[in-house]
Amino acid sequence: MDLGLTGRRALVTGASRGLGRAVARALLAEGATVVATARDVAAIAAWIGELPEDMRGRASAARLDLSQRSDIDAVVEKMEATGGVDIIVNNSGGPPPCAAAAVQPETWAAQFEMMANNIFYLDTRLLPGMVERGWGRIITIASSGVTQPIPGLALSNGIRAAVIGWSKTLSAEVAASGVTVNVVIPGRIHTDRVDTLDNVAAQRRGVSVADVVRASHSTIPAGRYGRPEEFADTVAFIASDRASYITGTQIRVDGGLIRSI
Repeated sequence: MDLGLTGRRALVTGASRGLGRAVARALLAEGATVVATARDVAAIAAWIGELPEDMRGRASAARLDLSQRSDIDAVVEKMEATGGVDIIVNNSGGPPPCAAAAVQPETWAAQFEMMANNIFYLDTRLLPGMVERGWGRIITIASSGVTQPIPGLALSNGIRAAVIGWSKTLSAEVAASGVTVNVVIPGRIHTDRVDTLDNVAAQRRGVSVADVVRASHSTIPAGRYGRPEEFADTVAFIASDRASYITGTQIRVDGGLIRSI
């Protein structure tokens, strides 16, 4: 299936590893030109160097720390100088775990600035060009906690829910302009972060990592973790011409993990 992404310009945040890296690679494979951003530019350069030559020529790395407005401004200027952007994939790191009642006001403010407010700032800086050209995709990678709050992750549950509300509101405002706004929700996708969490859980419980993985798999109807490529392919489709009538929605890629309707 031709997704119609050849020649499209994409910006992917948090692309040094995990889901962001997988999404950037999927968009490149579909013919898009991708600016992959993260704090760790060297990590991006490393995986770009492993790409086939035709994909490598359409990929570039840029530093972007979502807590720094100056980084955002620099990336926006870079994108606008090269023709703007057609696809934005918002992917931010997760905040530290904590109980809702234990979060201090200054922690809420700092994490909201990075995970929500600065994403709003980045997207609305680049949005006018999309509207002017009559085509655009804004896609945010969220967390299953926005649908089924995860115990101990109050910051993530709360702040990502705010991003969901913003995305839904924006989607209605720009739909007639040919710009879609959607959220993709991963379940347990087999990334380095999941491996780290499984190792931590094994140490905390005094069991083997294999036991933790088996227990985790048992909670997923599909009986396994998802592959990063499976998640990334979904994002690539949402970014495509084929998905032009999908907007203002949340799409789960979770193997059935979230049980609510």
